[in-house]
Amino acid sequence: MSDSQVKKNDIAGLIKSNIRNYSMFLMLVLIMIVFAVLTSGTNLNSRNFTNIFLQYSYVLILAVGMVQVIIIGGIDLSVGSVCAFVGAISAMVYNSGAGIAGSLLAALLVGLAIGAFQGFWIAYLKIPAFIVTLAGMLLFRGLTYIITHVNPIPLKDDGYKQIASGMFLETLDTGDVHISALAVGAVLLAVYIIMEILSRKKNIQNNFEVAPGSLFIGKLVIISVLVLSLAQRFATYRGLPVVVIVLGITVFVFNFMMKNTVLGRYIYAVGGNARSAKLSGINSELITFVVFCIMGILSGLAGVVSTGYMNSALPQAGNLFELDAIAACYIGGVSASGGIGTVVGVIVGGLVMSAINNGMSLMNIGSDWQYVVKASILLLAVFYDVYTRRKAGLG
Repeated sequence: MSDSQVKKNDIAGLIKSNIRNYSMFLMLVLIMIVFAVLTSGTNLNSRNFTNIFLQYSYVLILAVGMVQVIIIGGIDLSVGSVCAFVGAISAMVYNSGAGIAGSLLAALLVGLAIGAFQGFWIAYLKIPAFIVTLAGMLLFRGLTYIITHVNPIPLKDDGYKQIASGMFLETLDTGDVHISALAVGAVLLAVYIIMEILSRKKNIQNNFEVAPGSLFIGKLVIISVLVLSLAQRFATYRGLPVVVIVLGITVFVFNFMMKNTVLGRYIYAVGGNARSAKLSGINSELITFVVFCIMGILSGLAGVVSTGYMNSALPQAGNLFELDAIAACYIGGVSASGGIGTVVGVIVGGLVMSAINNGMSLMNIGSDWQYVVKASILLLAVFYDVYTRRKAGLG
């Protein structure tokens, strides 16, 4: 066999082994194209792109935490109720004069306490996560009704909602194009490219398998086009939403943690085989406890964002949030068996769900049919996971 044939086989094998990771990107592009045709391009305009992130940012934040829970083989059904409970508390704290910083801190601390409470039952008392978080869903929904007296809690001014619907450096932008959005996009892209190059060099030095240079460059080019196009969409409407920066920081922190830290490797190890991880010296109970603490913190953050978007704390807030987050994970490539999944993947999965919801809304399709479509997509995503694992002999 010639060298060229070997190289082609290696590239083909590499593409085949990574098709699971990139299939959701192809799905997202295809969905955007289909709805562009069906809506005469309305879904691609700058205003609609901004609205997608403003309306669905809470799902993406929750998905970042949910992916870690599912990777270790757990589930969290309580996040919607926790968002409502934390949102109500943070609104009360804000109305007392603590300001947005104090309200955000209170929300994160309450979320952490809730995550620790549920994590203790799951990790150390060995109660199944499904049961504990189902109880949590009922408990915190009931507590939300109690503290709100089943009435909305209006916010005293517009300061709180800036985290959900405000624009970054809005007062410094003049004219029709918001330069700050383009500048932030360019800086973030430059940081990403530098980190990817350094990571590739490190892998080569450690004799790890890496993609051919042409594929690596192609990936960077595609991502650059996507990032700059998104920045251009923001720049030609109202500018860069604050919530996009919050989401970007969240994704960066936890993607780095999962890929480059001991904690991230332990999470994957526990999800792959908790018993083997325990025998190799990993404290599986502590890892499970920490993961649910993280989920609680991110539920608190999502609660602040959703409350800010509605500009009031609603007792019925958070309804089905957990299902949207779980669906985003499975569509984004997380394995139903645990041990497999990425933060970036679930963000793309969340954007797929958001694009579908948004596209159907633009077409004036009723919520009844939207539920049918989302259910079908979720079922197909899990079937794809089970089918590919069975074909690979993994389960």
